[in-house]
Amino acid sequence: MPEAFGITEELVTGLTTGNAPFVEEARSHGESFIEQRYELYSPANHEAWRSLCERIRPRWERYANTHFLHGIETLHLPYDRIPRLSDINRFLHPLTGFQARPVSGYVPAFVFFDRLRQRQFPTTITIRPADKLDYLPEPDIFHDVAGHVPMHTEKAFADALVRFGDCAHTAVKIAAGIPDDEERVRRLTSILTGMSRFFWFTVEFGLMRSPRGVCAYGSGLLSSFGELQHSIESPQVGRYPLQIEWVINQSFEIDHYQPLLFIVDSFEHLFDLVDELERWMREGSLNNVAPGPPEIDERDLRSFLDATT
Repeated sequence: MPEAFGITEELVTGLTTGNAPFVEEARSHGESFIEQRYELYSPANHEAWRSLCERIRPRWERYANTHFLHGIETLHLPYDRIPRLSDINRFLHPLTGFQARPVSGYVPAFVFFDRLRQRQFPTTITIRPADKLDYLPEPDIFHDVAGHVPMHTEKAFADALVRFGDCAHTAVKIAAGIPDDEERVRRLTSILTGMSRFFWFTVEFGLMRSPRGVCAYGSGLLSSFGELQHSIESPQVGRYPLQIEWVINQSFEIDHYQPLLFIVDSFEHLFDLVDELERWMREGSLNNVAPGPPEIDERDLRSFLDATT
């Protein structure tokens, strides 16, 4: 056994997604927000990060928006090893007030959006195993830090994330004003479906115009070696200007390249669209969105319902 040689299980497995004893223990105790135990990363973990960065960097240069590229430089994001979140935050916080907050995994939806409102980004600390570099269904530190966090250095984008948090609080206020339990659940489920679709087609898989042409700003694209190029160049992808009425009614699936993507003009434009989304929510325009994916997780729905009490 590894312990017989003075080597703990954590040092053998590291902080690998699906096999990280430190993270799994924290989760078993109900601890969502944790520390980044940097010393627990294994050489294989750092090698996975290095490999991911090495192959995607040329595609970042070609397909990513300039704010993202500037963000990577501003954060001094290392390419040869997993970054320390404390180092990231030291450069990030003075710019937009945002911080990356390490988590043990899943964070209920209302808690997630409320943290965005507080300018905190829940950040996974595990990294995908070497045999799954191309795709992992759950977030890992490469998706969260290399995909999301460089965008948080840009003020208008960061402010748009805060407005998503405001939308979550608006949804809670609306739900709290519905006396019938069944109708409260139905309407809140519809609102959350519309919000999830909007977040997916912007923050996760958004495209934007730039002097170089259409480029990517969504973290799901920026952290995917294959889909980043596919999203810009493939004739099989439909790319359209973002319209709220379309996006909130457009279902999506997560297990394949996205066939439909939406374009914003700028991050100021995105901020205005989130403002409009909240107005639509207040006016009842999200009360009956089209059925279909994503299915709202019961835990996410419960987090909003609990916030109404």
